[in-house]
Amino acid sequence: MSLNLQNRVVLVTGAADGSGRAIALMFAAAGARVVVADRHQSSAQQVVDEILETGGQAFALGFDVTAEAQVSAAIEFTVAAWSTVDILINTASVPLIKPLQSFSYLEWRTIMAVHLDGAFLMTRACLPTMYAQNRGCIIYLGSEPSVEAAMFKAPYAAAMYGIMGLCRAVAKEGAEHGVRANVIREPEVVRNVMLRANMKGGFTSERDIAEVALMFASHGSNALTGQSLIVSHGWCME
Repeated sequence: MSLNLQNRVVLVTGAADGSGRAIALMFAAAGARVVVADRHQSSAQQVVDEILETGGQAFALGFDVTAEAQVSAAIEFTVAAWSTVDILINTASVPLIKPLQSFSYLEWRTIMAVHLDGAFLMTRACLPTMYAQNRGCIIYLGSEPSVEAAMFKAPYAAAMYGIMGLCRAVAKEGAEHGVRANVIREPEVVRNVMLRANMKGGFTSERDIAEVALMFASHGSNALTGQSLIVSHGWCME
C-alpha cells in the first residue's frame, strides 16, 4: 500500500494544534495539498507556515464548524482554489469535564454542536464534490466514549455515540459513490494508567493518530469503510 497522497486535497478541521496539527503536517509530507482549518486563522496560519517551509502546499481557513454559512463558504473557497476536496478529516473539539448535573444547557449544546453538528455540516458540504468525482474519504476523530460512556463527559459521550452513527450512515450512503468513512478512536486515560496497563509501556501520541489517519486515507480500495479503529498501544482491545 502506498502512503503517497501526491496532490490529493485534504481539509483538516481543528488543525491548529493537537492531533489536527499532526495530521496536517503528516499529510503534507505525504504530498497532499492541505487546507488547515481552525476557528483561529492566525493559529492555523502558523501550521501552514511550517508546511510551506518544508516545501509542502497548504493554506489556512478560519471559520466556525458550527456555522452553516461559514462551512459552505469554506468548501466553496477550497473547491475554487484546488478544484476538489478528496479527504475530509474532522478533529475540531472542545473539552469540558464536569458532573452531568453541573452542565448548563448552553454548555451541552456547545459541545454537541462542535463535535456532532460540525461533523455533519462539514460532511454534508463535502459530499457533493466527492460524489461528483466518485471518490472520497472522510475520517472522524472519536474516542472511547463513542462506545463506552465516560464519567463527567456526558455531552461529549453523547456526541461520540452520534459520530459513530453518522460515520456508518455516510459509509452506507457513500458506498455507491466511491466515498468511504471511518472513525479513529483514542482511549481517554491518564498517562500513568496507560504506562501500567498497555503492551509496551508507551502511550498514544498525536503522531500515532496521524499515522492511522494516513493509513485510512491512502488505502487502495473501499474495503475499509464504516469502521472504527482503536489506537491505544494495546491498552484497549476489542
